[in-house]
Amino acid sequence: METLLQQILNGLVLGSVYALVALGYTMVYGILQLINFAHGDVLMVGAMTAMVTVRWVMTTFPDLPGPLVLLAGLAAAIPTCIIVNVLIERIAYRPLRNAPRLAPLITAIGISIMLQTMAMIVFGREYHQFPNLLPTDSINVGGALVTPTQIGILVIAALAMLGLTLLVERTRLGRAMRATAENPKVAALMGVNSNHIIVMTFALGAALAALAGVMLAANYAVTHFYMGFLPGLKAFTAAVLGGIGNLYGAMLGGLLLGLVESLGAGYIGDLTGGFLGSHYQDIFAFIVLILVLTIRPSGLMGERVADRA
Repeated sequence: METLLQQILNGLVLGSVYALVALGYTMVYGILQLINFAHGDVLMVGAMTAMVTVRWVMTTFPDLPGPLVLLAGLAAAIPTCIIVNVLIERIAYRPLRNAPRLAPLITAIGISIMLQTMAMIVFGREYHQFPNLLPTDSINVGGALVTPTQIGILVIAALAMLGLTLLVERTRLGRAMRATAENPKVAALMGVNSNHIIVMTFALGAALAALAGVMLAANYAVTHFYMGFLPGLKAFTAAVLGGIGNLYGAMLGGLLLGLVESLGAGYIGDLTGGFLGSHYQDIFAFIVLILVLTIRPSGLMGERVADRA
Protein backbone atom coordinates (compact mmCIF):
# COMPACT_ATOMS: atom_id res chain seq x y z
CA MET A 1 0.00 0.00 0.00
CA GLU A 2 2.88 2.37 0.75
CA THR A 3 4.25 1.80 -2.75
CA LEU A 4 0.82 2.36 -4.31
CA LEU A 5 0.27 5.59 -2.37
CA GLN A 6 3.77 6.79 -3.24
CA GLN A 7 3.18 6.20 -6.94
CA ILE A 8 -0.21 7.94 -6.78
CA LEU A 9 1.36 11.00 -5.16
CA ASN A 10 4.16 11.03 -7.75
CA GLY A 11 1.57 10.63 -10.50
CA LEU A 12 -0.51 13.56 -9.26
CA VAL A 13 2.58 15.79 -9.16
CA LEU A 14 3.62 14.77 -12.66
CA GLY A 15 0.05 14.93 -13.94
CA SER A 16 -0.35 18.48 -12.62
CA VAL A 17 2.56 19.59 -14.80
CA TYR A 18 1.16 17.74 -17.82
CA ALA A 19 -2.24 19.35 -17.23
CA LEU A 20 -0.79 22.87 -17.24
CA VAL A 21 0.99 22.28 -20.54
CA ALA A 22 -2.01 20.45 -22.02
CA LEU A 23 -4.16 23.50 -21.30
CA GLY A 24 -1.91 25.53 -23.60
CA TYR A 25 -2.35 22.96 -26.38
CA THR A 26 -6.10 22.76 -25.96
CA MET A 27 -6.68 26.54 -25.84
CA VAL A 28 -4.72 27.17 -29.03
CA TYR A 29 -6.45 24.27 -30.76
CA GLY A 30 -9.84 25.51 -29.63
CA ILE A 31 -9.22 28.95 -31.14
CA LEU A 32 -7.14 28.16 -34.24
CA GLN A 33 -7.56 24.40 -34.81
CA LEU A 34 -3.74 24.33 -34.62
CA ILE A 35 -1.44 21.98 -32.72
CA ASN A 36 1.41 24.15 -31.45
CA PHE A 37 4.17 21.54 -31.21
CA ALA A 38 6.60 24.26 -30.08
CA HIS A 39 4.67 24.60 -26.83
CA GLY A 40 6.85 22.12 -24.95
CA ASP A 41 9.94 24.11 -25.86
CA VAL A 42 8.34 27.25 -24.46
CA LEU A 43 8.35 25.30 -21.18
CA MET A 44 12.10 24.81 -21.64
CA VAL A 45 12.59 28.55 -22.24
CA GLY A 46 10.80 29.25 -18.96
CA ALA A 47 12.95 26.78 -17.02
CA MET A 48 16.18 28.14 -18.50
CA THR A 49 15.14 31.73 -17.82
CA ALA A 50 14.28 30.87 -14.24
CA MET A 51 17.62 29.10 -13.78
CA VAL A 52 19.60 32.14 -14.99
CA THR A 53 17.49 34.50 -12.87
CA VAL A 54 17.73 32.36 -9.75
CA ARG A 55 21.51 32.12 -10.00
CA TRP A 56 21.79 35.89 -10.47
CA VAL A 57 19.49 36.63 -7.53
CA MET A 58 21.36 34.19 -5.27
CA THR A 59 24.66 35.86 -6.18
CA THR A 60 23.35 39.42 -5.83
CA PHE A 61 21.15 38.88 -2.75
CA PRO A 62 22.67 35.91 -0.89
CA ASP A 63 20.48 36.38 2.19
CA LEU A 64 17.17 36.28 0.31
CA PRO A 65 14.93 33.35 1.38
CA GLY A 66 14.65 30.46 -1.06
CA PRO A 67 10.91 30.84 -1.79
CA LEU A 68 11.41 34.50 -2.75
CA VAL A 69 14.31 33.54 -5.01
CA LEU A 70 12.12 30.94 -6.71
CA LEU A 71 9.35 33.53 -7.05
CA ALA A 72 11.83 35.89 -8.73
CA GLY A 73 12.73 33.14 -11.20
CA LEU A 74 9.06 32.57 -11.96
CA ALA A 75 8.49 36.31 -12.35
CA ALA A 76 11.21 36.40 -15.01
CA ALA A 77 10.13 33.17 -16.74
CA ILE A 78 6.48 34.10 -17.31
CA PRO A 79 6.98 37.36 -19.29
CA THR A 80 9.87 35.82 -21.23
CA CYS A 81 7.71 32.87 -22.32
CA ILE A 82 4.82 35.20 -23.16
CA ILE A 83 7.06 37.29 -25.42
CA VAL A 84 8.47 34.18 -27.12
CA ASN A 85 5.05 32.61 -27.69
CA VAL A 86 3.47 35.83 -28.96
CA LEU A 87 6.36 36.32 -31.38
CA ILE A 88 5.92 32.74 -32.58
CA GLU A 89 2.25 33.40 -33.26
CA ARG A 90 2.90 36.71 -34.99
CA ILE A 91 5.83 35.61 -37.16
CA ALA A 92 5.23 31.91 -37.80
CA TYR A 93 1.52 31.15 -37.46
CA ARG A 94 -0.42 34.27 -38.40
CA PRO A 95 0.82 34.39 -42.04
CA LEU A 96 -0.31 30.74 -42.40
CA ARG A 97 -3.72 31.18 -40.81
CA ASN A 98 -5.57 30.51 -44.08
CA ALA A 99 -3.06 27.98 -45.40
CA PRO A 100 -3.71 24.20 -45.49
CA ARG A 101 -3.42 22.67 -42.02
CA LEU A 102 -0.24 20.79 -42.87
CA ALA A 103 1.70 24.06 -43.37
CA PRO A 104 1.36 25.44 -39.80
CA LEU A 105 1.91 21.93 -38.41
CA ILE A 106 5.27 21.63 -40.18
CA THR A 107 6.07 25.20 -39.14
CA ALA A 108 5.37 24.32 -35.49
CA ILE A 109 7.82 21.42 -35.67
CA GLY A 110 10.39 23.74 -37.24
CA ILE A 111 9.91 26.33 -34.48
CA SER A 112 10.39 23.57 -31.89
CA ILE A 113 13.70 22.52 -33.44
CA MET A 114 14.80 26.15 -33.72
CA LEU A 115 14.12 26.86 -30.03
CA GLN A 116 16.02 23.73 -28.99
CA THR A 117 18.96 24.64 -31.20
CA MET A 118 19.10 28.22 -29.91
CA ALA A 119 19.01 26.97 -26.31
CA MET A 120 21.78 24.48 -27.10
CA ILE A 121 23.92 27.28 -28.58
CA VAL A 122 23.38 29.53 -25.56
CA PHE A 123 23.49 26.98 -22.74
CA GLY A 124 25.37 24.07 -24.28
CA ARG A 125 24.49 20.39 -24.35
CA GLU A 126 25.23 19.69 -20.69
CA TYR A 127 22.70 19.46 -17.88
CA HIS A 128 22.51 22.48 -15.56
CA GLN A 129 21.74 22.16 -11.88
CA PHE A 130 18.73 24.08 -10.64
CA PRO A 131 19.30 25.16 -7.01
CA ASN A 132 17.20 23.58 -4.25
CA LEU A 133 15.35 26.62 -2.94
CA LEU A 134 12.74 24.90 -0.79
CA PRO A 135 13.24 22.56 2.19
CA THR A 136 14.28 19.08 1.08
CA ASP A 137 13.06 17.15 4.16
CA SER A 138 10.34 14.71 3.10
CA ILE A 139 6.99 14.55 4.88
CA ASN A 140 5.47 11.15 5.67
CA VAL A 141 1.87 10.86 4.43
CA GLY A 142 0.40 7.44 5.19
CA GLY A 143 3.73 5.75 4.56
CA ALA A 144 4.47 7.71 1.38
CA LEU A 145 7.05 10.49 1.24
CA VAL A 146 6.29 13.89 -0.28
CA THR A 147 8.60 16.91 -0.41
CA PRO A 148 7.60 20.54 0.18
CA THR A 149 8.41 21.18 -3.49
CA GLN A 150 5.88 18.54 -4.58
CA ILE A 151 3.26 19.96 -2.24
CA GLY A 152 3.91 23.40 -3.72
CA ILE A 153 3.52 22.00 -7.24
CA LEU A 154 0.15 20.46 -6.39
CA VAL A 155 -1.16 23.61 -4.71
CA ILE A 156 0.09 26.07 -7.34
CA ALA A 157 -1.11 23.90 -10.24
CA ALA A 158 -4.56 23.60 -8.66
CA LEU A 159 -4.76 27.37 -8.15
CA ALA A 160 -3.57 28.02 -11.73
CA MET A 161 -6.17 25.65 -13.19
CA LEU A 162 -8.90 27.16 -11.01
CA GLY A 163 -7.86 30.67 -12.03
CA LEU A 164 -7.88 29.79 -15.73
CA THR A 165 -11.31 28.17 -15.42
CA LEU A 166 -12.74 31.27 -13.73
CA LEU A 167 -11.13 33.52 -16.34
CA VAL A 168 -12.60 31.56 -19.25
CA GLU A 169 -16.07 31.15 -17.74
CA ARG A 170 -16.60 34.35 -15.75
CA THR A 171 -14.77 37.19 -17.51
CA ARG A 172 -15.33 39.22 -20.64
CA LEU A 173 -12.05 37.96 -22.11
CA GLY A 174 -13.12 34.36 -21.50
CA ARG A 175 -16.47 35.00 -23.16
CA ALA A 176 -14.68 36.43 -26.19
CA MET A 177 -12.35 33.41 -26.28
CA ARG A 178 -15.30 31.02 -26.24
CA ALA A 179 -17.09 33.00 -28.93
CA THR A 180 -14.01 33.02 -31.16
CA ALA A 181 -13.55 29.27 -30.66
CA GLU A 182 -17.19 28.66 -31.56
CA ASN A 183 -17.25 30.79 -34.72
CA PRO A 184 -14.59 33.46 -35.36
CA LYS A 185 -16.53 35.15 -38.19
CA VAL A 186 -19.68 35.62 -36.14
CA ALA A 187 -17.59 36.71 -33.15
CA ALA A 188 -15.93 39.36 -35.34
CA LEU A 189 -19.36 40.64 -36.43
CA MET A 190 -20.23 41.03 -32.74
CA GLY A 191 -17.18 43.24 -32.20
CA VAL A 192 -14.64 40.66 -30.99
CA ASN A 193 -11.09 41.36 -32.18
CA SER A 194 -9.99 37.86 -33.14
CA ASN A 195 -6.30 38.80 -33.46
CA HIS A 196 -6.31 40.18 -29.92
CA ILE A 197 -8.03 37.05 -28.59
CA ILE A 198 -5.55 34.77 -30.35
CA VAL A 199 -2.60 36.71 -28.92
CA MET A 200 -4.11 36.53 -25.42
CA THR A 201 -4.64 32.79 -25.84
CA PHE A 202 -0.98 32.28 -26.75
CA ALA A 203 0.03 34.51 -23.81
CA LEU A 204 -2.05 32.52 -21.32
CA GLY A 205 -0.68 29.25 -22.66
CA ALA A 206 2.87 30.58 -22.39
CA ALA A 207 2.32 31.65 -18.77
CA LEU A 208 1.12 28.15 -17.88
CA ALA A 209 4.06 26.59 -19.74
CA ALA A 210 6.49 28.84 -17.85
CA LEU A 211 4.91 27.78 -14.56
CA ALA A 212 5.20 24.12 -15.56
CA GLY A 213 8.83 24.60 -16.61
CA VAL A 214 9.81 26.14 -13.28
CA MET A 215 7.95 23.34 -11.48
CA LEU A 216 9.83 20.64 -13.38
CA ALA A 217 13.17 22.37 -12.82
CA ALA A 218 12.50 22.78 -9.09
CA ASN A 219 11.25 19.20 -8.68
CA TYR A 220 14.11 17.49 -10.53
CA ALA A 221 16.78 20.15 -9.76
CA VAL A 222 18.03 20.13 -13.36
CA THR A 223 17.50 21.97 -16.65
CA HIS A 224 18.50 21.01 -20.18
CA PHE A 225 17.97 22.38 -23.68
CA TYR A 226 15.96 19.25 -24.58
CA MET A 227 13.86 19.13 -21.41
CA GLY A 228 10.66 20.46 -22.97
CA PHE A 229 10.34 18.08 -25.91
CA LEU A 230 9.16 14.91 -24.17
CA PRO A 231 6.89 16.65 -21.62
CA GLY A 232 5.41 18.56 -24.56
CA LEU A 233 4.57 15.34 -26.39
CA LYS A 234 3.12 13.83 -23.23
CA ALA A 235 1.04 16.94 -22.57
CA PHE A 236 -0.28 16.71 -26.13
CA THR A 237 -1.19 13.08 -25.37
CA ALA A 238 -2.97 14.29 -22.22
CA ALA A 239 -4.93 16.87 -24.23
CA VAL A 240 -5.99 14.19 -26.73
CA LEU A 241 -6.85 11.79 -23.90
CA GLY A 242 -9.14 14.31 -22.22
CA GLY A 243 -10.57 15.72 -25.46
CA ILE A 244 -8.55 18.41 -27.17
CA GLY A 245 -10.40 21.70 -27.22
CA ASN A 246 -11.92 21.03 -23.79
CA LEU A 247 -10.33 22.72 -20.76
CA TYR A 248 -11.66 20.22 -18.25
CA GLY A 249 -10.58 17.41 -20.55
CA ALA A 250 -7.02 18.75 -20.60
CA MET A 251 -6.92 18.86 -16.80
CA LEU A 252 -8.39 15.37 -16.46
CA GLY A 253 -6.15 13.98 -19.20
CA GLY A 254 -3.02 15.42 -17.60
CA LEU A 255 -3.79 13.97 -14.19
CA LEU A 256 -4.77 10.57 -15.60
CA LEU A 257 -1.67 10.38 -17.77
CA GLY A 258 0.55 11.26 -14.82
CA LEU A 259 -1.07 8.51 -12.74
CA VAL A 260 -0.80 5.93 -15.55
CA GLU A 261 2.86 6.77 -16.11
CA SER A 262 3.76 6.74 -12.43
CA LEU A 263 1.89 3.53 -11.62
CA GLY A 264 3.32 1.91 -14.73
CA ALA A 265 6.84 2.89 -13.71
CA GLY A 266 6.26 1.45 -10.25
CA TYR A 267 4.92 -1.89 -11.38
CA ILE A 268 6.37 -2.46 -14.86
CA GLY A 269 9.16 -4.59 -13.39
CA ASP A 270 6.68 -6.93 -11.68
CA LEU A 271 4.39 -7.03 -14.71
CA THR A 272 7.21 -8.04 -17.07
CA GLY A 273 9.09 -10.31 -14.68
CA GLY A 274 11.99 -7.87 -14.44
CA PHE A 275 12.43 -7.64 -18.23
CA LEU A 276 11.59 -3.90 -18.26
CA GLY A 277 12.61 -1.34 -15.64
CA SER A 278 11.13 1.94 -14.46
CA HIS A 279 13.17 3.85 -17.06
CA TYR A 280 10.71 2.52 -19.65
CA GLN A 281 7.93 4.63 -18.15
CA ASP A 282 7.74 6.88 -21.23
CA ILE A 283 6.16 4.09 -23.28
CA PHE A 284 2.93 4.34 -21.29
CA ALA A 285 2.12 7.83 -22.56
CA PHE A 286 2.34 6.72 -26.15
CA ILE A 287 0.46 3.48 -25.52
CA VAL A 288 -2.33 5.67 -24.11
CA LEU A 289 -2.17 7.92 -27.17
CA ILE A 290 -2.49 4.96 -29.56
CA LEU A 291 -5.40 3.49 -27.60
CA VAL A 292 -7.28 6.78 -27.42
CA LEU A 293 -6.83 7.55 -31.11
CA THR A 294 -7.98 4.02 -31.94
CA ILE A 295 -10.90 3.59 -29.56
CA ARG A 296 -12.14 7.13 -28.83
CA PRO A 297 -10.47 9.79 -31.04
CA SER A 298 -12.56 12.57 -29.50
CA GLY A 299 -11.13 11.86 -26.04
CA LEU A 300 -12.79 11.06 -22.72
CA MET A 301 -14.75 14.31 -22.53
CA GLY A 302 -15.22 14.86 -26.24
CA GLU A 303 -14.66 18.23 -27.83
CA ARG A 304 -16.84 21.24 -27.11
CA VAL A 305 -15.48 23.24 -30.02
CA ALA A 306 -17.96 23.07 -32.90
CA ASP A 307 -16.84 22.00 -36.35
CA ARG A 308 -16.38 25.00 -38.61
CA ALA A 309 -17.97 25.26 -42.00
